[in-house]
Amino acid sequence: MNLRNRLGVGVVIAAVTTLSIAGCSSGGTVASGGTGSNKKLVFIQGEAPNNFYISMKCGVESAAKRAGYTVTTQGGQKFDPTLQLPIVQSVLANKPTALIIAPTDTSALQQPLQQAVTNGTKLVLVDTTLDTPSIAFSSIASDNKGGGAAAFQAIKKLAPNGGKVLVIDNQPGISTSQERTQGFADGVKTDPKFKNLGVQYAQDDSTKAAQVVSAALQRNRDIVGIFATNVHSAVGAATGVQQAGKTGKVQVVTFDAGPDQVSALKDGTIQALIAQQPEKIGEEGAKAAIAALEGKPFAKNIATGFSIITKADLNSPTSQAALYKSSCS
Repeated sequence: MNLRNRLGVGVVIAAVTTLSIAGCSSGGTVASGGTGSNKKLVFIQGEAPNNFYISMKCGVESAAKRAGYTVTTQGGQKFDPTLQLPIVQSVLANKPTALIIAPTDTSALQQPLQQAVTNGTKLVLVDTTLDTPSIAFSSIASDNKGGGAAAFQAIKKLAPNGGKVLVIDNQPGISTSQERTQGFADGVKTDPKFKNLGVQYAQDDSTKAAQVVSAALQRNRDIVGIFATNVHSAVGAATGVQQAGKTGKVQVVTFDAGPDQVSALKDGTIQALIAQQPEKIGEEGAKAAIAALEGKPFAKNIATGFSIITKADLNSPTSQAALYKSSCS
C-alpha cells in the first residue's frame, strides 16, 4: 500500500525547500579559503558514531570533492556539549576559514562560534542551531516541527480510538528535538481523544530510554503511542515496549532511520520511522560554506524534507534510499 495513503500523512518528500530565498547571504569577497591550497572545510558533527551524522559527513565530503575542496571531520562520541566544546576550541585555535557544525546546545556553543565569526571564520549551521543563528552565513536543517506533527498523525492512524501518548527525548537545549516535540504536542491538541503525557528525557542513552519507557508503561498501562525524537531514544523505547510485553499494543514512531531502528521496524517493535535527509543536509552545508568563501550568494535558511517508512514499504526503492549510511564507501 502506498505509504502516504497508509498513514494519512501529507508529507512532501522535498529535496530541498528554501525557506528564505529572499534573505540570501552575499558572503562578500573571496576569502583565503576559496583559493589554492587553502580550499579546506572543517565539519564538526553532533555525534561521530551516529549513522545520521555519518550520512551527513558523506554529503559534506561529496559536495566538497566536486568543488575541489577537502574536508576535515571531527565529532564527539556522544551528543554532548561538554564533549563538543573542546573539539570546537581546538578547531578554532587553528582559525579555520570555513566551519560547518551541528551545535549540541543552543546556548553553550553560541559564544565560541560568535567569536569565530568575529575572527573571520565563515560559519554554516547544519541540523541544529543556536540561540542567535543569524551569525551564520547559512542554516540547513530538516523540517523538524513538521516531522513532529507527522509523527502524531502516524500514531493517530495506528491508534484511531485515542489514548495517552508519551514523548522520549534526548535532553533540553537541543533545537531540533524541541521543534519535534512542539510539532507533536501541537498535533495532539487537535484531537481530544488523545492525552499528551509530556516529554521525558533519556540523555541520548538507549538503556535509560528503555528504563524510562518501562516505568512509564507501569504507571500508565493505557499508553497507546510513544514518539521517540532520535536514534537512541528510539532504540530504547522499542526495547522498553518489548520488555513490558506491549509490542503491537503500544505504537512507537521515531525520528531517524539507522540500522538498529530498521531492525526494530522489521521486528514490529517500531511501527514507523521518520527518515530525515542527512546526506542532503551535508551537501547543502558544504555548498553554503564554499559559497561563503567564494563570495557567492546562498540561501540564508534551507529546510530539507523527510519521508515516513513503515514495515509494509521498507523494501521499496524510495524507502531504501532514505535509510542512513554506516560508511561513505
